[in-house]
Amino acid sequence: MARILIAGCGYVGQELGLRLVREGHSVCGLRRGAGQLPAGLRGFSADLTRPETLGDLPGPFDVVFYTAGADRRSEAGYRSAYLQGLGNLIGTLQEQNPPVRRLFFTSSTAVYGQSGGEWVDENSPAEAGHFRGQLLRAAEQVLLGGPIAGAVVRVGGIYGPGRHRLIDSVGRGDACCFEGPPRYLNHVHRDDCAGALAHLMELDSPRSLYLLVDHEPAEQCQVLRWIANRLKVPAPPRVSPEAGKPARGTKRCRNTRLADSGYAFRYPTFREGYAAVIAGEGG
Repeated sequence: MARILIAGCGYVGQELGLRLVREGHSVCGLRRGAGQLPAGLRGFSADLTRPETLGDLPGPFDVVFYTAGADRRSEAGYRSAYLQGLGNLIGTLQEQNPPVRRLFFTSSTAVYGQSGGEWVDENSPAEAGHFRGQLLRAAEQVLLGGPIAGAVVRVGGIYGPGRHRLIDSVGRGDACCFEGPPRYLNHVHRDDCAGALAHLMELDSPRSLYLLVDHEPAEQCQVLRWIANRLKVPAPPRVSPEAGKPARGTKRCRNTRLADSGYAFRYPTFREGYAAVIAGEGG
């Protein structure tokens, strides 16, 4: 049995924690309001951006997952959640005896600046031109250059139970397929996000960096039309960029390193994943 801390125990963290509890581990979920955690997870209320609230962490812990997200999409919000929050937690954990075996940080594929449909993997340059990717990349470097053995997991767009944005937009008839360069969606279902993190924790010597996306980066219009067909509603129309938000190209992310490590996806493409969401599976 491992003693595990999930810092920022939200959408993915709670699913991960419940999975690990079922596997026999002891899990502590840290969030501002720990009373919101589901039964089975031991809660600890703290604010990662305020180091004085971390002093009474009920360790020691064998493995730590940092799955916190920014509560504001501003530069200050990202700096606070990722750079400051992660740094504060590392500062608290580095005094632990025995030391933490490994700290996993869920970063994002937003660290990549490629936008012409290029394929990217763990060896590709991560040189985003916007503050979100830049601050996430800086947080990755804080972890990998710090005193605790760390692994970065760059996660694509997460969907699953309770996250129906694309489905709802298609159902309402609000969705559009923009003309111009293809825009690829690098997605992963919440259950595979949690499952992959649990899998990596069990590896004897995980690599320092993984991409966590499903097997098929799909063109956005392809996904929207598939959802429309599943819902039995009209397919989204094709419109010019001038009719709405400009179309923009994106990269395509490979998950080869994760797949080669032995993780088997429950939802290998958007088809299996969105079919489950539409059917109301999970929760």
